[in-house]
Amino acid sequence: MPATLFDIPQPAVPVAGASALYPVRRIFCVGRNYAGHAREMGSDPSREPPFYFTKPADALVPGGGGIPYPPGTANLHHEVELVVALSTPVFRATPEQAAKAVFGHAIGLDMTRRDLQFAARDKGRPWCLGKAFEFSAPITPITPGSDPMLSGAITLAVNGEVRQRGDLSDMIWSVPEVIAHLSQYYHLGRGDLIFTGTPEGVGPVTAGDQLVGRIAGLDELTVTILAEGS
Repeated sequence: MPATLFDIPQPAVPVAGASALYPVRRIFCVGRNYAGHAREMGSDPSREPPFYFTKPADALVPGGGGIPYPPGTANLHHEVELVVALSTPVFRATPEQAAKAVFGHAIGLDMTRRDLQFAARDKGRPWCLGKAFEFSAPITPITPGSDPMLSGAITLAVNGEVRQRGDLSDMIWSVPEVIAHLSQYYHLGRGDLIFTGTPEGVGPVTAGDQLVGRIAGLDELTVTILAEGS
């Protein structure tokens, strides 16, 4: 095999209770999968087919900690989400088949440059500048478990004040339904993470803010916003 020109590290997320890492190849994100969040974004929360955007794998910040305020924005928002990690190949699956592809779950933050996202949305352009930037996907270690999480409290606090509060059962599309739908368009499998949407209450953060994301049964995610350029 010929040598590669550059040695680029493989993004990976720790696995709770194990020394092994979960190597990540792709990050898919579901847009507006909670009715309350759909309304606060100005949309009708009907059961229309889910839609997706992606983040680069190197946007991950395993374990959370400090992340710099990103350049080019004056309106950085938090979005706490259940993240699903896949373990086996899944393609054109039913929800029942898709449920068997779950490796485990984590808490993630879909950090969003909201002003850039809205500017792109209003012009009918992709959301890449608003969503797919460095340090935009803090994540806890993955807690193994093959049963899809269908219910449980999900919250996000900023400086001790709860801003987002919901339940996983509030999802418009459940975890198995999301995996099944996405598998109609992609050959999914090991190394794929899916951020499954956020409940209502998203809002801005500034340097110095501490964010704490919680989902019943998973490790807590703590992130501190650092000054830009840190």
